[in-house]
Amino acid sequence: MGILQENVKEQVKGLFKDLKNPVKIVVFTQESLITLPAFECETCRDNRILMEELASLSDKISIEVYDFLKDEEKKNYYQIDKIPATVLIGEKDYGIRFYGLPAGYEFSTIIHAIKLISEGESKISEINKGKLATLTKPIHIQVFVTLTCPYCPQAGYLAYQLAMASDLIRADVINAGEFPQLAQKYNVFAVPKIVINEVIQFEGALPEDVFVEKIIMAHNTTIE
Repeated sequence: MGILQENVKEQVKGLFKDLKNPVKIVVFTQESLITLPAFECETCRDNRILMEELASLSDKISIEVYDFLKDEEKKNYYQIDKIPATVLIGEKDYGIRFYGLPAGYEFSTIIHAIKLISEGESKISEINKGKLATLTKPIHIQVFVTLTCPYCPQAGYLAYQLAMASDLIRADVINAGEFPQLAQKYNVFAVPKIVINEVIQFEGALPEDVFVEKIIMAHNTTIE
């Protein structure tokens, strides 16, 4: 049984009809008949099915599915540390990840990310691209979201654009409801909650210029 209703499929087909370049969806799941308590993944199956359905809606989209426990080499290659995980890849791996099931408002985040990656170019301003070009060390952006937050897709989509603009930036959008230990670790009481390199944290969907300044601030902060 599928996840998407037929009318939704038709709408997504319309959005995907002008995809420019191929996009590969890489899914990490764990659906063994033997469930290990430490690796129980309630939404893994639904996430895999959803991504398979999305891939079926355009000949520009392909999909690969890996088992989190068995395919350790792939897990390490893509730096995946939790599941369900979805990696979106275009002409290259831009460092764009989604953790959890992208339902509710977050369904739009995945759809727009696929379109963005297919276009192959970030939409952020040339001024901010110039600022990001000064980065000299890796930047890890974590955007914590919930499926009922109407402002979260904006924050996640911007983080993805920033990752596309710099090879040093990796952007994870994380469904906080599926990873309560992480939500507790980072004191996620309101969303979107953004954490950059463990040193800068803020809440809300900030404008692009302010987000970039937060990245520069995190880049210039030394962890003792």
